[in-house]
Amino acid sequence: MRTSFLIVLFVTLITGCDNIQSQTMPVIKSGAEVLLDEHLEELKGRKVGLIMNPTSRVDGVHMLDTLLSLGVNVRALYAAEHGFRGEAGAGEVIEDGVDQTTGLPVFSLYGTSKKPTPEMLEDVDLLLFDLPDMGVRFYTYSATMGLVLEAAWENKKEVWVLDRPNPLGGDYVAGWTLQDEYKSFVGYYPMPIVYGLTMGEIAGMAVGEGWIDTGDDLNYEVIEMKGWNRNMIWPETGLTWIAPSPNLPTFDHAFAYTGTVIFEGTNLSEGRGTDSPFLTIGSPGFNYVPSAIRKLEEEHQVQLDSISFTPRSIPGKAVSPKLENELSEGIRISFPKGYESTDPLNLGMDLLLYAKDHADNFEITDFANKLFGIDLESIIENGDPLPSWKEDVSIFKSKRESYLLY
Repeated sequence: MRTSFLIVLFVTLITGCDNIQSQTMPVIKSGAEVLLDEHLEELKGRKVGLIMNPTSRVDGVHMLDTLLSLGVNVRALYAAEHGFRGEAGAGEVIEDGVDQTTGLPVFSLYGTSKKPTPEMLEDVDLLLFDLPDMGVRFYTYSATMGLVLEAAWENKKEVWVLDRPNPLGGDYVAGWTLQDEYKSFVGYYPMPIVYGLTMGEIAGMAVGEGWIDTGDDLNYEVIEMKGWNRNMIWPETGLTWIAPSPNLPTFDHAFAYTGTVIFEGTNLSEGRGTDSPFLTIGSPGFNYVPSAIRKLEEEHQVQLDSISFTPRSIPGKAVSPKLENELSEGIRISFPKGYESTDPLNLGMDLLLYAKDHADNFEITDFANKLFGIDLESIIENGDPLPSWKEDVSIFKSKRESYLLY
């Protein structure tokens, strides 16, 4: 009798917990899910091209498989950085080819041309764009989207942008506005480093502000999410993290990447070639000074552990990483107190300044200027104080207001 009672009590408690969780976790539908729920009929008779990667999933199933199973006439696939199936590391050239699973042609948007050519688009009339953004200007998928919109306008094609959450949320805006002289594929739009927009909102702003070369007759729309609020960062969405690129396997990596990406513009390792890229920084001559590190930990509410590591070549993730096969000393970043009290961009800048003072033979390159959009190389080399980005953020927040969808 007592055993039966305990079993019933246990089941009740577990069920109750599930009910509480279902009541407290948000129900978010991505633009892809809304497309499947509300817009399938509009795809009938259309010749569809997909600009997607492994994150383009609904209920764990890739959108390509779902659309094909529903009879949608998918005619071509387009691969941005890292490839359609996510098999390529950062910066690796993507070649045209054939998708081995479906036999569909795959056209590269990260090779000889980063913009769809007329030949790539001749067999489609509608492009579905479903690439995730990481909320930072140097993540290249938003630049790919701009070039796709330009090509669609030039070739009289239609584009639907299937919106997804910004992992950093919609309220966090920080960093300097990109200066024109540093425009590149890792800095494509004149906005702060962290901008608090979704991909659909970037599209609207890029078109509305004339950041891309399109006319008034551009035929595009944003399939909006449902249930997402601007104050949600990724862990608050209740959604499963799927690596958007090989070196961002978890949200922790993506969160740190916001600031530690700047080490790509130095002669230190940013952790590529290790199990924790962007959570790991260091070099053979890196000095861990406990008193200075404790101060950084306190200020940024993070944990910075002393580690030794050796970057190695990892196919599909880090081919020929910086400092390959060199034993390095450095820092491993973790967030035991959560994310609320940490500004990852400021953390990255303070770690950069620490490295300048405590890493032997420290060097910063002009790639840092492209990443962060100002002449950071000269500022760091001259020991000048970092300029404030407060005004840049204020101006941008005001400008973006009319383009917010959520």
